[in-house]
Amino acid sequence: QVQLAESGGGLVQAGGSLRLSCEASGSIASIAMGWFRQAPGKEREWVASISVGGLTKYADSVKGRFTISRDNSKNTVYLQMNSLQPKDTSVYYCSGRQMQLGAPNVDYWGQGTQVTVSS
Repeated sequence: QVQLAESGGGLVQAGGSLRLSCEASGSIASIAMGWFRQAPGKEREWVASISVGGLTKYADSVKGRFTISRDNSKNTVYLQMNSLQPKDTSVYYCSGRQMQLGAPNVDYWGQGTQVTVSS
């Protein structure tokens, strides 16, 4: 079991950048990690993910602007967000999925960090 803690959110002008960090309380080496976001009145949506082996995937809405990365030595996952737009305003959540042979997957969630992009 690990706990996830996001940081790095804040207020930024359109066109600006932010880097979110997600620090885990334990090793993430065997955990696939990802970022989700939820805007007011909307459902939580997937943003990006990175596998245990480092393969990355992105939602079409952020492809080419956001970059997910992981540093297992620091038990931390990052989301570099460039060319931010007002539509990116959301609470961003870090997530992890640990797959276990012969047992259900274990999902982890952070508390979220607010990102606000002003026009």
